[in-house]
Amino acid sequence: MTEDRVRLALERLRGIDWADDTAAYEHANSRGLLMREYLRRMAAWARAYDVEASWPFLDVVELVAPEVEVPADVAVEVEDALKGVAPSSLKETCRAVVRWAALVQAGFEAPAELPAEPYEPMLLMCERGGGYFVEEFIDLNGAMVRLGTVDSNLAAQPFLTLASTTLDALDAEGDITYYAKVSEGYPRSSPRGIVRRRVDEEQTYDEAFTRNLRWEPTEYLRRYELGHNDVDHVEISTAEAARFIESAVARLSGTG
Repeated sequence: MTEDRVRLALERLRGIDWADDTAAYEHANSRGLLMREYLRRMAAWARAYDVEASWPFLDVVELVAPEVEVPADVAVEVEDALKGVAPSSLKETCRAVVRWAALVQAGFEAPAELPAEPYEPMLLMCERGGGYFVEEFIDLNGAMVRLGTVDSNLAAQPFLTLASTTLDALDAEGDITYYAKVSEGYPRSSPRGIVRRRVDEEQTYDEAFTRNLRWEPTEYLRRYELGHNDVDHVEISTAEAARFIESAVARLSGTG
């Protein structure tokens, strides 16, 4: 039996607690990353269809197959699920999520040069703490994301690791810097491990992502600063850290 993607999208919208401020703050880091990835994916679609003036909250189906509609009964349920949701761009994007599901269910495949799941980062972001408000920045109630331009978002580093375990591992308080431990045979793209330094309320916390698949305290960075470590390290981006975490989870949990 063919999966009912339209119903699945509807149920995911129904499951969102739009007023969960606690989750929004707990997942502030990952929500910010997911919103940035949504902006990047939408920038690619906007550029491809010459609708940059309408970016970033687009109904992609209107661009590629405007004849595709959501079944009338589902459309009514979508509106019921979105009662009270604001701003209007968020409500319109949620409708577009369901319409995209109808398009894919009808057999559509995105061109190879465009993101295949343009709305998934936005939907995941909402599931991790609700929606947003747009002012000078996009306010995610715990994180602020600069809107930027189509060009700046197209130039952004893709954030493709959307597994919940990875997103959870990126959520922590404070200013965070990630490092990859590198040596011969262990380049930046495949390091021996990763560590992070968090600075929160003038306190510094050094942590390593361990074989226990969680962050645990480490003395590595302090020992390195004192000249006691043979293993070198380089600063890496959050996206690079996410790829390592996802790979480690898959390898050590037997799912990879």
